Amino acid sequence: MNLIKIANAGKKIKETNYWDSEYAQNGKFFFSPNAGCIRMLIPDNLHHLIPEIKTGKKIILSRGSWPEYGRSEEPFCFWAGTEQWLMLPKKETGWEFAAWTRGGCVLQKKLYYRTVSEIPYMKPWGE
Repeated sequence: MNLIKIANAGKKIKETNYWDSEYAQNGKFFFSPNAGCIRMLIPDNLHHLIPEIKTGKKIILSRGSWPEYGRSEEPFCFWAGTEQWLMLPKKETGWEFAAWTRGGCVLQKKLYYRTVSEIPYMKPWGE
């Protein structure tokens, strides 16, 4: 896969080659932490998921191994490999979340981040 380049303006994305990359063409989300915000870049062919993503009351990022990948249906969740991250977050607190399309930011919320032994980890936040 090609190297993803992102020009930042704090939490905002000024410019990126992601939407024309192999990642986007193959329907893969890409994550870019910067300035306390984890930005999820959504490929053009997955825009139909945006309304469902917006229904979430909380954005919870659970980091861990997923031995039974692909077997969870609710709530909206997905697995992203380390290759889909510009860099992995080093801390678990103080993050915001923003979903970006080629047209700009479509969602911003507080992000709850935790490291767990195994995913999917469907317990509510704090358990």
